[in-house]
Amino acid sequence: MKNVAVALLALTCIAMAVSPHRSLAKSSAVAAAATPVPLPSPDRLLYEIRRQFRSHRPPPPYITYTLIRKQTLDDGYPDLVNSYTYHIWCRTIDRAALGRRVYHGSARGTLEFLRPSFNEPWDPGPPTADLFEPAPLHPHVSPREFVPTPEPTGSLPPVIASVTVLGEFDYRVTRVAEEGDETHVSILPRRDPDRNRLREIYVDRKTLELKEVVATDKLYEEDSGHHVYPMLFTVTLGWMHDMPIVTHIHGTPTYDRDAEYLGRDATVDYDFNDITFPSSLSEWYFDPRTYAQHVADAPR
Repeated sequence: MKNVAVALLALTCIAMAVSPHRSLAKSSAVAAAATPVPLPSPDRLLYEIRRQFRSHRPPPPYITYTLIRKQTLDDGYPDLVNSYTYHIWCRTIDRAALGRRVYHGSARGTLEFLRPSFNEPWDPGPPTADLFEPAPLHPHVSPREFVPTPEPTGSLPPVIASVTVLGEFDYRVTRVAEEGDETHVSILPRRDPDRNRLREIYVDRKTLELKEVVATDKLYEEDSGHHVYPMLFTVTLGWMHDMPIVTHIHGTPTYDRDAEYLGRDATVDYDFNDITFPSSLSEWYFDPRTYAQHVADAPR
């Protein structure tokens, strides 16, 4: 029996010596399977989404586009008074713009000074708008009365050291879900919900490029007195000029208050078409005091 035990021990040692790599590989595979790949924290994910969006900024200095607004009443019929088409020439540094209303597809209206902006008492835009920018503290009365703070321009300073600091963010993440090839992030403002208007964010899973956002906004009606109605805007983005571009906005009432606005089934849609990025535009486009002198040479 002693000889048998010695023989079995010898065979075991030989087997271990012959296949050490197999045993090590098996142990490594078990260890690898047991070690999960950490995902970024919700706050880190939101930080990276915003950083990716703003990595394409500032936008080109000029943009032209056609804005088509279509509004419906609660019975499904078009609201013709609040449906129209404008062609717009915009300077992105301060969002000053020349606009001309389009009638019957070709005729052009008078020259108008515009300043496309979200959460203001006029139409949203431009397609290159910074969707992470807070809404103004108070809506402005006229597009001429204020000038937005320009975005930083110029080359970046040399990198001496690299430190990542998230800082205190305007939003907190309430949910993160993978939906097909998109990541869906639900957020709520930490403060100032009227200013920090984003509520849902959809990004490409691999690149974190922005594809769609859901945001609060407002519609302003002056026809029968001054009324402000809360809305929920779904903003769809495309890709153009190596940057995300707003292509469509769909708005519905939120019913938080003033729920009688147009009725429960009323909607407003904005389409941004014919987008171009000219290298230059005439300076008088952005000075409404000179419009009367340029009726003959106004763009169409």
